[in-house]
Amino acid sequence: MSGARTLDTYRLLGRSGLRVSPLALGAMTFGLDLGWGADKDESRKVFDTYVERGGNFIDTASQYTNGTSEQMLGEFTADNRESLVLATKYTMLRRPNDPNSGGNQRKSMMASVEASLRKLNTDYIDLLYLHVWDATTPVDEILRGMDDLVRAGKVLYVGISDAPAWQVSRMQTIADLRGWSPLIALQVEYSLIERTVERDLVPMARELGLGVIPWSPLGGGVLTGKYSRADLNHPAQASVTGTRKDVVVAAGSLTERALDIADVVKEVAAELGVTPAQVALAWTLRNPGVTAPIIGARTAAQLEDNLGALDVEFEAAQVDRLEQASAIELGFPHEMLARAMTRSVVQGDLKVEKRV
Repeated sequence: MSGARTLDTYRLLGRSGLRVSPLALGAMTFGLDLGWGADKDESRKVFDTYVERGGNFIDTASQYTNGTSEQMLGEFTADNRESLVLATKYTMLRRPNDPNSGGNQRKSMMASVEASLRKLNTDYIDLLYLHVWDATTPVDEILRGMDDLVRAGKVLYVGISDAPAWQVSRMQTIADLRGWSPLIALQVEYSLIERTVERDLVPMARELGLGVIPWSPLGGGVLTGKYSRADLNHPAQASVTGTRKDVVVAAGSLTERALDIADVVKEVAAELGVTPAQVALAWTLRNPGVTAPIIGARTAAQLEDNLGALDVEFEAAQVDRLEQASAIELGFPHEMLARAMTRSVVQGDLKVEKRV
């Protein structure tokens, strides 16, 4: 059971009082700059459909479709900016030969935010994410920069995306101890195809008050059933441009294992009389740590289909089949801690419940 029935059944985002829809609208498809998005008219239809259904949580980034995504959103949100939660990200290289035009450092952060404010045609960003961990910038530099943006009123909340769990937990602890703005959201890749975040990232987020925002909950479209084993021979390329299939292959989402999982998704969808995309999205919504998966629809019709995930209810046996097909090894220390022998030496026959 998804626990939500409409886009205007709002959820609190992490440890904040910010209210967001249970499905976020991803705007990475807004623009044709990369060769596989949607033109302005279709992007407008997608946006309007989402908002008319009660959706309020929009996700973009500084360089999505080379900045076209933010520019379009600046136009689309002109009449209802205050009622929407606009999230964008900084980190991506904005000028190829300028080493400080990308990365996590303060100079990149401040310049990227100013550029996003101009493109989004707004004087504040509701939620700013660090987009990708660069492994070079000190965490206190990042946190202090984010806090300064919040204190200046240019950003209301901060989050993080695509970073190691130990670094995120370290940052949250520092923010708490120093009275800086805490991280309230964590973006991670999460789907039936990619469940390794269940080892540490998702439990960490629940413990420390970050709402989990899954990206690619459809596994790059593989879970919709659009690809077959004939596509496994498609050449990979290290680029976000080209066709959508090029991107999916380059991201490593199109594999034999992924197609096996997609087959089970299709079987469950047929039993329920819904689409595979709705099954895949509804499964992510079952996780109590997940706040709002990001749906990156390229057409209004795709968006309408995706929104049907809010109405999907599973039988217990169907959930078991999906989770068995997509199961991962949790590894050390999780599997060791779950062993009966380990539990016996820690607590014997005692029964202990943890209530959150």
